[in-house]
Amino acid sequence: MDAIEKAIRNALEKGNAEDRAFRERVYRSAFAALDRALQANPGVTVEVAIKRRKAIQAKITEIESEFLPAVPDVGPQGDAPAVELGADPAPAVETGRQASSPDVVVDEPVHSAADAPRSRVLPVVPDIMPDATLPDAPAIDMSVPASAGATTEVAPDRDERRIRGRRLPLTAIFLTVTLLAAVGIGLFFAVQTGVFKTSAQLDTAPPQAPPTVEDDDFTPADGGPAKPGAADQARDWINVFSPADASHVSAPSDARAEVMKDDTGSFLRIRSGASGSAISFDVGQGVLEKLAGKHAVFDIIARSEEGKETQISVDCNFGELGDCGRKRYAVGQQQNEYLFDVQFPDKRPGSAGTIAINSDFDKQGKAADIYEIRVSIEP
Repeated sequence: MDAIEKAIRNALEKGNAEDRAFRERVYRSAFAALDRALQANPGVTVEVAIKRRKAIQAKITEIESEFLPAVPDVGPQGDAPAVELGADPAPAVETGRQASSPDVVVDEPVHSAADAPRSRVLPVVPDIMPDATLPDAPAIDMSVPASAGATTEVAPDRDERRIRGRRLPLTAIFLTVTLLAAVGIGLFFAVQTGVFKTSAQLDTAPPQAPPTVEDDDFTPADGGPAKPGAADQARDWINVFSPADASHVSAPSDARAEVMKDDTGSFLRIRSGASGSAISFDVGQGVLEKLAGKHAVFDIIARSEEGKETQISVDCNFGELGDCGRKRYAVGQQQNEYLFDVQFPDKRPGSAGTIAINSDFDKQGKAADIYEIRVSIEP
């Protein structure tokens, strides 16, 4: 006995199963329970619902066949026609063979005392099927109205169009949230990496002092030198060298120093030898005595030979007052000022010093014109 049949029979046993009205209430209660079960289970498709409806209908037909009375045939030879069960069936119960049709069951002739054939008919039951085991009849909800010949349709809850309609907004929300998250992450990294900051905001290094020329520093022609006369004219300049007195200039054997003059004035054209030897300019001891313990700025006014830009290097030897380190400048064809400063120790110099200039740092024999060398003391 399957679960459907067992549930219906248990319900019938708790009342007067011979009462047709009671039986039909049990059947309707079973169909109502089926309807509730189907509504509570959205996974049931229309095909499965129809199949379960047919199954409970067949089971009710089988059970009802046990309670239908026999009806005399109209003629002795023909089969008795099927007759619908009346509203008040007789209480007699007769058990017969189960019919193959879901609506009518006709038994083979059974001879009574009058030896008359009889036939039985089954009631038309609603076309519904259950989803789960039916409860006992007294617990079945009897509030669902239905007639004996009515057919109840169960609409499935799972409508694919409605499901798609409900899911589309969720998809749109997910895509929107994902896009906003990506934009937010991009903005965060842009802010962190300083994309929207100015150059001044990005420069978080502490303020740096103006660069000074150090040992072997290279000063380009358009940066380091100042135009003639651009230096502070209020300075008290001390002359170190001028072309008018070239006696304090020393040139090695493979180098040359020659006083010349053109429309720019007098100058000393120096040319270092192939060995890279430099031309020396004397710095008198009296000058060094004035510079001892002071911060001094030296100014070399020079240019390159016409059509031949060059790089000069400058070295100093101030005896007990130290040196200035090696300086390097790119010298163009225009007369410019090339500056460097020295902090002298506070001591007496024991002798004079020198400033050595190599006219061509690349040793290609290029010349440089020296107009003047002078020094001033910073206040």
